[in-house]
Amino acid sequence: MERLVRPVDAPGEAPSGAVVAHGHPRRPLRISTPVRAGAQWLWGRGFRFLVVLDAIALYAAALAINFVRFGTDWPTYPLGHYLAGFAIAVGLQLVVNYFAGLYEREPRIGSRPRLPRIATAMAIGVLVQGVAFVALDRYLMPRFNLVVLFVVGTLVLTFNRWVSARLADRRRGVSRVVVIGAPDAVAAATDQLANDRRQAEVVDTAATTAGLEARVRRWEATDVLLLDLEGFDAMFPEPLTSLDRRGVGVHQRVSALETMLGLRSVTQIAGMPFTRLRSHSMSAHQLRLKRLFDLVVVVATLPVTVPLGVCLAAWVRLRAGRGVLYRQERVGEGGTTFQLVKFRTMGHDAEVAGPQLASRDDPRVVRGLAWMRAMRADELPQLVNVLRGEMSLVGPRPERPELETVIAAGVPGYTRRHELPPGITGMAQVYGRYGSSPEAKLGYDLQYLANWSLVLDLEILARTVWVVATRRV
Repeated sequence: MERLVRPVDAPGEAPSGAVVAHGHPRRPLRISTPVRAGAQWLWGRGFRFLVVLDAIALYAAALAINFVRFGTDWPTYPLGHYLAGFAIAVGLQLVVNYFAGLYEREPRIGSRPRLPRIATAMAIGVLVQGVAFVALDRYLMPRFNLVVLFVVGTLVLTFNRWVSARLADRRRGVSRVVVIGAPDAVAAATDQLANDRRQAEVVDTAATTAGLEARVRRWEATDVLLLDLEGFDAMFPEPLTSLDRRGVGVHQRVSALETMLGLRSVTQIAGMPFTRLRSHSMSAHQLRLKRLFDLVVVVATLPVTVPLGVCLAAWVRLRAGRGVLYRQERVGEGGTTFQLVKFRTMGHDAEVAGPQLASRDDPRVVRGLAWMRAMRADELPQLVNVLRGEMSLVGPRPERPELETVIAAGVPGYTRRHELPPGITGMAQVYGRYGSSPEAKLGYDLQYLANWSLVLDLEILARTVWVVATRRV
């Protein structure tokens, strides 16, 4: 099959590392080191210049709505109140947009529809502002303006992203795609892509994923299209993880069967249905929102948890003697280890024979402290681990390195649990049982990763209270 372009480092082409658009190498933009370092710091934390455009557009929309309704004679409040109120309202909306993922980098091809996501973010922002207005009994703008702002804001934010995407496409050029699959499927997909040369151009094809990273580097490909599910099996964890880190999009074509099984994030590329593969189930904005939620909950409950912790510590000291707290090495996010803290409920010689899993009626538990384990009160000091960022309120329970090695050797995909900080409680703890197998617990953990939301975290925390109250472990 004839390739549409030559490798970048072939004779007569631009040297490797140069960006090629429309057949002409573009000289890289040189930016001073301090400015580049500052920009990288901001971009690493989710900042995009699109934030500035959104702020200007939303503020202008709020002013325009008031002018259309009232002309130059604005009622009730002085001009300064309106100007400040609009600024606060826009700031609240930008925060909602950030945690809704509107400032995450979009894939070059196969982007999801923008309008539904933007409308949802605007609806949440308007709701937050409405609740804040009622609570403060001071309106930042007329209430009817909020309804109009929802409609106008949705349109202007969608327009901003359309313009941004067009400018990015002009700057970067079309996507350079490597297509992997059976010869017949590759031929059909290449023909469809050829009909939409503005979206992508095929730079290489192959029957399997063997040597895929080398192909991507040689052709400076921006995306990989997998046409068969057989290619998916060979992608994880490598080379998917390495390609993801380099910013190369990997897309798996799906059939009607996968869609019927509940696959929701399906997009189209040149009229073909694809879903994007990522080495991590949760995106950056979701991890930041989860971290913010943890901090808010922990800080808000300190008036209850601190006195409770003092009482529990006194009881452990009375029953078990010195050494109220017990520290143990556990495996956390990214496979790194940390010191987990909990109240000691076993004797000091509990593991003289080496590490071992706890059982339901473990004879090593100190008399009078079994109820703490049954009600999971011994886990309360792990709130310190949450404040440190080593753990989360909800997530896969952390294992000890010695036990993790054994389990991971027999359970494929077990290390996927390390995509986010481990939790004090988790889906496996509230839906499973104490003696559930590692395979069953992994199923719960992966389901949690794929379906995470704040609502899910709240549900698991609520069910944890029920499990503790009924001692169903």
